[in-house]
Amino acid sequence: MKPIALIFPGQGAQKVGMGAEFYQNSPAAKAIFDEADKILNNGLADVIFNGPQEKLTTTAYCQPAILTMSVAALKAFEAHPKFQNVSVMFTAGLSLGEYSALAASGALSFAEALRLVERRSFFMEEATKLNQGKMAAIIGLQKDAVTKVCYETGAEVANFNSPEQIVITGHGPKVEAACEKLKAAGAKSVIPLDVSGAFHSTLMQSAADKFIVELPKVKINTPHIPIVSNVDALPSTDSVTIQKNLGLQITSSVQWVASVEYMASQGVEDFVEIGPGKVLKGLIRRINANLRVHNIEKPEDIDALQI
Repeated sequence: MKPIALIFPGQGAQKVGMGAEFYQNSPAAKAIFDEADKILNNGLADVIFNGPQEKLTTTAYCQPAILTMSVAALKAFEAHPKFQNVSVMFTAGLSLGEYSALAASGALSFAEALRLVERRSFFMEEATKLNQGKMAAIIGLQKDAVTKVCYETGAEVANFNSPEQIVITGHGPKVEAACEKLKAAGAKSVIPLDVSGAFHSTLMQSAADKFIVELPKVKINTPHIPIVSNVDALPSTDSVTIQKNLGLQITSSVQWVASVEYMASQGVEDFVEIGPGKVLKGLIRRINANLRVHNIEKPEDIDALQI
């Protein structure tokens, strides 16, 4: 069997209509959407399938929607004969996507993952109102150059997305100062992000403190597949470590480059991105052009899968 890693996208990948074909064609996927509706009781599936986009992108819907669509697509894949041809070595996800990865690994039931994501998104939204932070994507500068400027200005690194795409975060004036210095240092592009706050920064500490209280309330199982954490880019099958990392993740940098490099070092050449969009495929192409990424957004993607 072919060794693969299952990877899952984060916030920003949402779009109206995502997962509708899975709902209509896969009983396993439909069960996930129905379960989410029952747990949240806020008409999540209707907003996912019919919008409006403005409602889908609100805190109450966005993160639960991406998790639900991703896990539904995963369940459709697991129910397909082609799933028997692969051996899943690792799961991983970008920021929010880590919760889909936890569900895929067996560390969390879908219901528990959804409850945590609902709490996480609520606490993060609260934190954004306390501290008006900013984020920006820096294109075309290496890690050392970006981290040096962040140190000098008091900005922080949110995501190491690819060798030449790094997202910075933090207090608005500090991020603005870092952006100016990074432009002067030769960044090809500096793109302010349209987000509500400074995610993956110390400005999220109040959210992390509240979230840590919620974590012991859910059952974290010993996963049957190692999950590679955003926090340290290392695999874990230890429930205590997983719980600790979920608390740290809210304020820590997302180590996506190191995560992909680790999985590749262990013999993974094929990654299956499950959920809306193809963001991770683009990032992995820039991390290592020899790696292959297959996307599952619709049922026909599973039928066409060649691994």
